[in-house]
Amino acid sequence: MADEPARASLIDGKAFSQTLVERVAAAAARLEAAHGVKPGLAVVIVGEDPASQLYVRNKGETTLKAGMRSDTHRLPDTTTQAELLALIAALNADAGIHGILVQLPLPKHIDSAAVLGAIDPDKDVDGFHVVNVGRLAVGLPGMIPCTPLGSLMMLKDQLGDLSGLNAVIVGRSNIVGKPMAQLLLGESCTVTIAHSRTRDLPALCRTADILVAAVGRPEMIKGDWIKPGATVIDVGINRVPSRDPVKAAEGKTRVVGDVDFNEAVEVAGRITPVPGGVGPMTIACLLANTYTAACRAAGVEPEDLNQA
Repeated sequence: MADEPARASLIDGKAFSQTLVERVAAAAARLEAAHGVKPGLAVVIVGEDPASQLYVRNKGETTLKAGMRSDTHRLPDTTTQAELLALIAALNADAGIHGILVQLPLPKHIDSAAVLGAIDPDKDVDGFHVVNVGRLAVGLPGMIPCTPLGSLMMLKDQLGDLSGLNAVIVGRSNIVGKPMAQLLLGESCTVTIAHSRTRDLPALCRTADILVAAVGRPEMIKGDWIKPGATVIDVGINRVPSRDPVKAAEGKTRVVGDVDFNEAVEVAGRITPVPGGVGPMTIACLLANTYTAACRAAGVEPEDLNQA
């Protein structure tokens, strides 16, 4: 009987993120010992959204575990835009704070673009400021959005040198798709960004040695869209009804990615699961960016956190 085809190996984002946090903690400790600089992260949250509150709490706990300064500013949803901008100005001026993150979404009466644009680009650890977008585009040092940065770290860990590989990114968002393309160009990949108007998307995806799914549509990318042996990075986090009809009727959900995992795992060479793939890397990369920002503020070359 013929051998069964090999299933893709799983890229364990949870384990990788734990290792990265450990590396950041060790590097931060060396920075403080040698230069007296303790990396500091300030997180600002406006309102009482439960998911955002949980996320912010996890960020604070992980920051402290990494031996960094953690400041959390919890503001009521009645906070005015002027009050929020005043807080950001104070954090910009605080030499002990190297990273500033404003948790989204903000209340509707606050202009998110104005708030994010007010953050000092050198402290913009989310990498969303237009100055950091420009720095990434032209290859200058800057803050890189956490999800693409984590995805690139996992790709380099799995594949080593990425030069010459064909990469297809499905999704053109400012948060994932576009910066992911810039990072892969920087690694000398041949990069295509696909989107809702791409013609014959399945055929294009089948050209990819690296396929990054960041389109926000549950299980859109099927197994026969994937080149055998390709590496698949699934950025999607989508809630869909539970497979159990009773639980589904009760409103229970499950989390899936943008890739049909059960099909893709039979074709790909490597793949990130959802959950447990790209998601856990977000906070780890936030800490990595904060460490990098602290080094740059002190005029110190950051350590390479990709190295064990």
